[in-house]
Amino acid sequence: MSTDTESDTDGKTTRITRKGQVTIPKELREEFGLEEGDEVAWEKTDDGIIVRKATRSAGRGMLVDDDVPDAKREAMAEEMEAEIRDKRHEEWQPWPDTL
Repeated sequence: MSTDTESDTDGKTTRITRKGQVTIPKELREEFGLEEGDEVAWEKTDDGIIVRKATRSAGRGMLVDDDVPDAKREAMAEEMEAEIRDKRHEEWQPWPDTL
């Protein structure tokens, strides 16, 4: 029996494949806006594992070695974003008045 506060996925289970892959139920993917290619973050807690949609872009950190600390990665990403913003500002040209 379900109550008004339970969703269609309460108590639903999925299997882990040989490759360690897990399928997120369609109802949850739709509810939380998860699409193919999105990253999810796995968080270990005293009660088990929490899976969250990652808020950072999927490609962030791909050009940095795995052994670089998170704080350094974040600083590098912020520096790159600033450089990109500056470059865009330098190259931006307003529309000519003749249009």
